Amino acid sequence: MTTALVLFHSNLRLGDNTALARAAAEADAVVPVFILDEKNGRAPGAASRWWLHRSLERLAAALEKTGSPLILRCGDTLAEVAALVSETGAEAVYLQHGYDPGVQEMEEQLHVWGQKNDVAVKRFGGQVLFRPEDISTQEDKPYTVFSPFWRTCLKEPAQGALVRTPKKLARPDSLPASLALDDLALLPEGYDWTGGLSDSFTPGEEAAYEVLDRFIEDGLETYKDDRDRPDLAHSTSRLSPHLRFGEISPRTIWQRVHTAMAERPALERGGEHFLRELGWRDFSYHLLHHFPDLPTRALKPAFDDFPWRSGDADTLTAWQQGQTGFPIVDAGMRQLWQTGWMHNRVRMIVASFLVKELLLHWREGEAWFWDTLVDADPASNTASWQWVAGSGADAAPYFRIFNPVLQGEKFDPAGDYVRRFVPEIADLPDTYIHKPWEAPRDLLDEAGITLGTTYPEPLVDRKEARKRALAAFETIKKDR
Repeated sequence: MTTALVLFHSNLRLGDNTALARAAAEADAVVPVFILDEKNGRAPGAASRWWLHRSLERLAAALEKTGSPLILRCGDTLAEVAALVSETGAEAVYLQHGYDPGVQEMEEQLHVWGQKNDVAVKRFGGQVLFRPEDISTQEDKPYTVFSPFWRTCLKEPAQGALVRTPKKLARPDSLPASLALDDLALLPEGYDWTGGLSDSFTPGEEAAYEVLDRFIEDGLETYKDDRDRPDLAHSTSRLSPHLRFGEISPRTIWQRVHTAMAERPALERGGEHFLRELGWRDFSYHLLHHFPDLPTRALKPAFDDFPWRSGDADTLTAWQQGQTGFPIVDAGMRQLWQTGWMHNRVRMIVASFLVKELLLHWREGEAWFWDTLVDADPASNTASWQWVAGSGADAAPYFRIFNPVLQGEKFDPAGDYVRRFVPEIADLPDTYIHKPWEAPRDLLDEAGITLGTTYPEPLVDRKEARKRALAAFETIKKDR
């Protein structure tokens, strides 16, 4: 009897999982495995660890129904795979190919080990729609501007049929030892701060399909018009954490949205714009693949000499805790802390505020997002922060500085989003909800607000902050 190991990493699903489907078709017995390797790629942050625990819980339950349970291990991936091969007699290892540089290094080590030990290591796609290896400019260089990248992608052959979900998996006569899920220590010890995350999201493959179907029904038609509105319930899909952990494949989303557009032409306008956002996700992985130091170094070398402010821990803490005195910024940072997620438009606003108005390094913000976002993605998180900072691919010019007041008034016009997450100023009228420092004293008193006590004074003078940012930009302008 032939036995195959199937390594789950960023593909915590049964549906459209080519590695699992091929193993089920080619081997007599299948051993599904998840190995928590803190050195295999970037270790997940606290919020992602919560999501990972819940996702593994649901994956294990789904695999149990197929007949072959999920085996959990912790430690060095190569060492654990070697041990599992020895314990099971497996002749092959199946996995989904990843693009995090650390994951790619692990895959290469596994491939070399397999050749030396007569174990087939079979890697399959599934993390992206279009493989970075297949997309390049006419000069055979990686794209650093999104629009031509996406036009090239759309010229590629249409995505193939989705891979069928195995209903039954044969297990070997003797199963290898497995850790208990709690042994991975993914959940917080002591104080449990994850209640807001649990109230906001349900991890797992089944939930991912429900989220997609609900979005297609309730949000897709108006997506292009409403996607920048954090005050609206169905303005975005909220699929990002499910994609991050591979609970649903991008190809599944692609095909389901296309099917819905074909059946309901009214969805085409919103649907095409939504699929373009999947393209941005692919673009981020394209960048990470070709520029593996993207998480730590500016894509534009001139920004290596940018005069970031350092050593201002109090200012960074005020931003992290949503105590800047700018309501739309504070609402976003508090939404992040409470729910593990933030609306995309607000992510841009708070990021611009950090790097341009406070002149704090984009890596400070990227690290905070990595720890607090349930959808902290190794490609998208870094590429997006560099985009806002002006140092990345297809980046907004550094001198483009989002005005948090105007952004709030435009995208949260009635202040519903701010009132939800900054309740201490909820009784201000709409006119002043995004600029409480301009409210007359009698209105502040009536609303129970004492600036500097019940709600912060603005952390910076925006005019002076803008001048400071532009002056800093001038120091590297000649090198750009």
